[in-house]
Amino acid sequence: MFVTFCCTLHFASCGSKKEAKEEETKFLVTSPLKTDTTITREYVCQIHAVSHIELRALERGYLQKIFVDEGEFVKKGQLMFQIMPLLYQAEQQKAQAEANFAEIEYQNTKQLSDKNVVSPNELALAKAKLDKAKAELSLAQVHLGFTQVKAPFDGIMDRFQVRLGSLLDEGALLSTLSDNSEMWVYFNVPEAEYLNFKTNATEENLLKVNLLMANNKLFEYPGVVKAIEADFNNETGNIAFRATFPNPNKLLRHGETGNVEMTVPLKNAIIIPQKATYEILEKKYVFVVDKNNVVHSREITIASEMPDLYVVKAGIKENERILLEGIRKVKDNDKIDYEYEDPKTVLPKLKVYVE
Repeated sequence: MFVTFCCTLHFASCGSKKEAKEEETKFLVTSPLKTDTTITREYVCQIHAVSHIELRALERGYLQKIFVDEGEFVKKGQLMFQIMPLLYQAEQQKAQAEANFAEIEYQNTKQLSDKNVVSPNELALAKAKLDKAKAELSLAQVHLGFTQVKAPFDGIMDRFQVRLGSLLDEGALLSTLSDNSEMWVYFNVPEAEYLNFKTNATEENLLKVNLLMANNKLFEYPGVVKAIEADFNNETGNIAFRATFPNPNKLLRHGETGNVEMTVPLKNAIIIPQKATYEILEKKYVFVVDKNNVVHSREITIASEMPDLYVVKAGIKENERILLEGIRKVKDNDKIDYEYEDPKTVLPKLKVYVE
């Protein structure tokens, strides 16, 4: 009785080990999924204010007053800089006096002309002198007005390039002014993606993009691609896109950098899980299982990368079977036992959403 019980235990133990061994050598296999999906591509970008201009002195003279500060928000028409106006005020007064004299001379000549005392030519000459004097007065007023530098639009002041009391030459740079209410974001797109964009884009369906800022946070307002440069860069094969982003909180500033995230549609994409691949010398491989359950190593070309997934450009077809788990436990030409799991069951367990 005791012997029988021991034998039973022995056979039961052997059977458990055998089943465990079979379970350990049972591999999971799936197939690529062919479907329509979208991927998110990132492009390095440069951020520019819609209006970003240089403020320069239009007249020569000493910088008499500065009415604003660096980084200050200014309104359109607000006085920012005053160049010493004494010389231009004197020129205006002189031009005003000459205009007044020419006006009196003209009126006297007109009275004499009405009485036929002087000829019409003399009246015309007096009128011409008056017009010339008025033109010189207008010119003097313009020069005087140039001593005041006013904001041409609402914007933010940049760093001052001059200091109070500086002697300025005509054209001297004072500062820059940026209108940050909207931002233009420039990024370069390869030719193939440009063609896909032009094929799908319409005036009613402009491409929306997101902005990943330098702190790796997503800008809260999406942008819209509204312009594309005229020519491709022959050296890089890229073309510049321009997206417009609203900036109501003035968070974005001229000269910043970041990454534009653009959603790109893919038709009939071949998708596989990343964990079904392995890498040798920067090349990607999968184990393909043939009809005899033998695995074969095969190189694949990756078109795009998504979280947990690869979009395959070449190397594998939709109806082939690939090893999903245990790729480190097999070698080329090994025969395996496996269980097959449909890719429509495998992929939803991963992070990416597939349509």
